[in-house]
Amino acid sequence: MANKNQNDIVLSASEFIPGRLYFVVLQTHIKPKYTQNYHYFTIDDELIYDPFFEDFGPLNLALLYRYCSKLNRKLKAFSLSSKKIVHYTSFCPQKRVNAAYLIGSYAVIYLKMTPDEVFHRLKKGNAPPFTEFRDASVGFAVYKISLLDCLHAIYKARKYNFFDFDDFNLDEYEYYETVENGDLNWIVPNKFLAFAGPQSKPHFSEKSVIGYPTHTPESYVKYFRENNVTTIVRLNNKLYDASKFTNEGFVHRDLFFFDGSTPSDDLVEKFLSLSEGTNGAVAVHCKAAGLGRTGSMIACYIMKWYHFSARETIAWLRICRPASIIGHQQKWLEMKEAEMWCLHAKLSPPKHKYGIYSIKAKTEKKGKPGLNVKSTRATRHISVDNVSRIVNKVDSMSIDNESKSENKLCENVSEKEEVMLEKGLSQNNSFTQGDKLNQIKASRLCQNRTHPQRGPRSPWTVSSVNGPKRTITTGKLHNAHARRPLTRSKSNQGPPVKNIPSESSRPSVGSASTVGLSMPKPFDLTLRSNNRIYSLRQ
Repeated sequence: MANKNQNDIVLSASEFIPGRLYFVVLQTHIKPKYTQNYHYFTIDDELIYDPFFEDFGPLNLALLYRYCSKLNRKLKAFSLSSKKIVHYTSFCPQKRVNAAYLIGSYAVIYLKMTPDEVFHRLKKGNAPPFTEFRDASVGFAVYKISLLDCLHAIYKARKYNFFDFDDFNLDEYEYYETVENGDLNWIVPNKFLAFAGPQSKPHFSEKSVIGYPTHTPESYVKYFRENNVTTIVRLNNKLYDASKFTNEGFVHRDLFFFDGSTPSDDLVEKFLSLSEGTNGAVAVHCKAAGLGRTGSMIACYIMKWYHFSARETIAWLRICRPASIIGHQQKWLEMKEAEMWCLHAKLSPPKHKYGIYSIKAKTEKKGKPGLNVKSTRATRHISVDNVSRIVNKVDSMSIDNESKSENKLCENVSEKEEVMLEKGLSQNNSFTQGDKLNQIKASRLCQNRTHPQRGPRSPWTVSSVNGPKRTITTGKLHNAHARRPLTRSKSNQGPPVKNIPSESSRPSVGSASTVGLSMPKPFDLTLRSNNRIYSLRQ
């Protein structure tokens, strides 16, 4: 085959496990065919980012987990044990960088590689530089984060055990991230939860006056109790009565600043002091989406306590909660970076026992005394230890469904209070940036309902690299948000792969950072498509 044809097909190739795992960028839309020695797969049209405007990534933590599970099964499958596994992607800049982010993160989590080493492998060949991720604002983006920023974010998040894919509840993430089910995401284990702002009255659908479903404070009480949330911080104008939380035993604080803006130094200091003064988790929200103001405050804590750079912090926030940090809030965080790092020098960052969405953490709580959040209502008995049901199914995971009946607690707000709350809504900008983002997020539900092929997700089996298999039952996940099940190899049985370490066996960042960049050995990769064979030597 002429070199011209060969070069027309393969743009670049990277080797991650010698003789076993490769990442290839193709310049055409051909689909390579399986051969006796090669197994090809792509996720370009399977693991997809849901954009708000012109943003396109990085893919969220649930999609990264799905990718890692998929790749681990391929590497362990007996039917593929003698084949080279090739993850290929297209030359589309957005798809290429998201695919590189997935396999790069896999290499950081499972293959003991540093971000710099991974990036060095990915940028080899004739491929152009990776496009950078932008924010979810409208128009031209002046501030972006790179693929390397995302890899460093994953690297540091693993260092402090922000997440652990050997102990991760995928269903919990995918259920609660939807607007209709609460629109909440964990950012730091047992410390920070970002969620959409509650309102005094529930709105039941995306066809409501404000254009998206909302929930009342009472809707979140059960989940907050079960997950050790003790404090709620409101960053927007008052759209609900804070007593709905305080009467249930939660601490509630107001730290208002305008939508789309950045907080004053005084507000940041108060937020950090409040967060550091509680033993439980802090749930933070702004008016609608819980993305800009909410992300900015949480980012300061992460930079101070864990020494993330501003860009790494933004990357982690967007991996956990897509579209977090918008517009000039990004530049403001860079300006705050040095200040937060000076404060970090006096601290010893904690390494968390359990990561976000941990299954083990919830099972451990079973039978233990309840949380330090008690209802002030003497006539009401609250059970706070029944949280283990979330482990195997989603039936117990529900933001209370106000659409079935009017919320009686909400009716206790006097007419005067209600008028004041509605007035506050109109004064807090009739339709803000956060409202628009939440409306777009909610509209996906309506759009997805027109695609019946994305039906209910059947139970699928997940097995950690060295651990036992675990069956996840999706329960009552809404059809519109149920992603396609991961495709499986013909057999998941086979001998353990020695050169694929468990995520839990990965060394600390301190030791890994001392490893220099290792140059991959030359390799020969064959690509077969449309009865033509292309050989790539590198």
